[in-house]
Amino acid sequence: MKEIEAKKIEEFKELNLDKIYYIGDISLLQKPKISIVGTRRPSNYTKDFTFKLAKMLSQRGYVIVSGAAMGVDALAHKGAEAKNTIAVMPGGVDIRYPAVNISLIKKIEENGLVISRFEKGFKPAPWSFVVRNEMVVALGEFLIITQADIGSGSMRSAEIALKQKKKIYVLPHRANESLGTNYLLKNSLAEPIYDIDEFCERFKTLNLKSDPFTEYLKSSPLYEDAVKKYSQKIFEAEVMGDIEIISGKIVYKGNR
Repeated sequence: MKEIEAKKIEEFKELNLDKIYYIGDISLLQKPKISIVGTRRPSNYTKDFTFKLAKMLSQRGYVIVSGAAMGVDALAHKGAEAKNTIAVMPGGVDIRYPAVNISLIKKIEENGLVISRFEKGFKPAPWSFVVRNEMVVALGEFLIITQADIGSGSMRSAEIALKQKKKIYVLPHRANESLGTNYLLKNSLAEPIYDIDEFCERFKTLNLKSDPFTEYLKSSPLYEDAVKKYSQKIFEAEVMGDIEIISGKIVYKGNR
């Protein structure tokens, strides 16, 4: 665990913080960032679109920021992949909370960035989640809430975003679902994301270094060999539409 003065982080200057404690790649704070939060109990629709949204934005070079909680937070981190994500903790960085996400948090420690304003050993308390939410919102250029109930922590994040004059985007839901985000839309406090591909097209692709997996795909490997080498990543690339299988070989279509 290391520490840095909060005043050295541009986004935290108005939060009245002293020090920030962290594990991982502190350079991620220097990159363009987008915050994604939401319910701990997402619907299948929300699960699919949260993961896809985080993945597509991270492929364009944006770091995804969230709170490491169950549900939407975890999906946002996973969609971005550990190396492209920042997890803001409600306790000390040595307290991997919640326990159900320990494996995910460890991956982010090793490849991405885990941060907190709380010293080592501090256990999460009701008020510390509010502080965590303030940090998550502050770090992002804007806030995306993919599903939220009225009175939830995600709606508290929406209040924080409005105070910080951050734009809010939400996924549209049916009338009896995600009452919090529907409230934001009804009152013109947020903008809807109707089409994820179209939404992501608004953001230019930043200068990215190609990773080994992408270079492998560009070599048009046999699908059978690729599955043996990169099983989960090949599955995700198929779901995202980044590859096609033609005559038993992979054809890479690039980031959409």
